[in-house]
Amino acid sequence: KKLDVLANELFINMLQSSYTVALLISEENETVIEIELDNRGKYIVAFDPLDGSSNIDCLVSIGSIFAILKKEDNTIPSLKDALQPGRNVVAAGYALYGSATMMVISTGNGVHGFMLDPSVGEFILTDKNMTVPNRGKIYAINEGYSYMWDDAVKEYVQNKKDPAKGKPYNARYVGSMVADVHRTIKYGGIFIYPATTASPNGKLRLLYECIPMAFLVTQAGGLASNGKIPILDIQPTSLHERSPIYLGSKEDVEEVLEIIKKHQKE
Repeated sequence: KKLDVLANELFINMLQSSYTVALLISEENETVIEIELDNRGKYIVAFDPLDGSSNIDCLVSIGSIFAILKKEDNTIPSLKDALQPGRNVVAAGYALYGSATMMVISTGNGVHGFMLDPSVGEFILTDKNMTVPNRGKIYAINEGYSYMWDDAVKEYVQNKKDPAKGKPYNARYVGSMVADVHRTIKYGGIFIYPATTASPNGKLRLLYECIPMAFLVTQAGGLASNGKIPILDIQPTSLHERSPIYLGSKEDVEEVLEIIKKHQKE
């Protein structure tokens, strides 16, 4: 079996038998996964079991992403329960399988990083109160798609390379969202996956990619926007809905939003 399928089964089996969840949303499953009555709890978990799976065969870092919501009432769990805005998230996090295995998590009181110590089989708190620097020196975007960007994104990225506009930024792009966001939290800067002509609604999924990462970055003092409003304010309307995302250091995100606003006026 492929690794992402195995990861998905592992997530589902562990959560189903935890007696804490009512509903699961996975990147790998077309519809919501309802938990049978005897095992049912009050939480809803949306997850991407293995993000960046195109990087598996070249040993580049991949990860898992999740967001936890609360079911508001005692009715039979359904899709409607899952479609909650990011402001309702009670906890979110990701695991990064890199040179070490790290879990980064927030329950709404800051962001904390735990490193797996394989000798004891436990996650040890190594990064307490992670904060995103106010401005960074790195931009992360897939520049191979620049021919499909709108003018605002083109202008922003051009500015980041132009010595006349200040010291040029470094370009870094792993193509694994967990690795790119983790670097952005640690070092600052901006991660962008914009709308393109091929993907006019963006490519990353709202419920289990954009919302959890926006929750973490916001908790760490950064910003996350779809170009118009904060990611956490979006009301999801479908399970695998997509969204553009601009995420990272507060000043860097504000700068790109100013350029977007300017282009909308023109």
